[in-house]
Amino acid sequence: MAKLIALNKPFGVICQFSGDNNTLADFIDIPNVYPAGRLDKDSEGLVILTDDGRLQNLISNPKYNKTKTYIVQVEGEVTDAAVIALQKGVQLKDGNTKPAIVKIIEEPNWLWARSPPIRIRKNIPTSWIEISISEGRNRQVRRMSASVGYPTLRLIRTRIDKWDLKDLASGSYVAL
Repeated sequence: MAKLIALNKPFGVICQFSGDNNTLADFIDIPNVYPAGRLDKDSEGLVILTDDGRLQNLISNPKYNKTKTYIVQVEGEVTDAAVIALQKGVQLKDGNTKPAIVKIIEEPNWLWARSPPIRIRKNIPTSWIEISISEGRNRQVRRMSASVGYPTLRLIRTRIDKWDLKDLASGSYVAL
């Protein structure tokens, strides 16, 4: 039976096991599991780990169209026009993105404090969107939000396919 682990990766952690500090090894003490896909150091949230290479590929390879959902705090007040552009797909340097499922949301009441906190600008408001994509390009959500004029301040993956972050505390994991 394959091992399957859900981790709520904290901000500042590298999505690999090797390295001096701030790696998955600081949070996961289960041998021979590896992340199915990655979250960059500046992103938080759900990472699925497994010891099954076939399952790892099925989860992470974009050709299998596994949907990943993120909540994103952006700089500025997101407009309906920006949401529509993201829903249609946007032009990035490496080509057009597939259409995304996007909606403006309120800041989630279940959200944990980030350490360190995001930078706040006194005269620039922030807002939140939820975005679901089925691609997995490098820093894709950040690049998409920037392309429509809203730089990402905080990015949290809440769902990968059928697996959900639920109420898993930052830095905690659970066997699935």
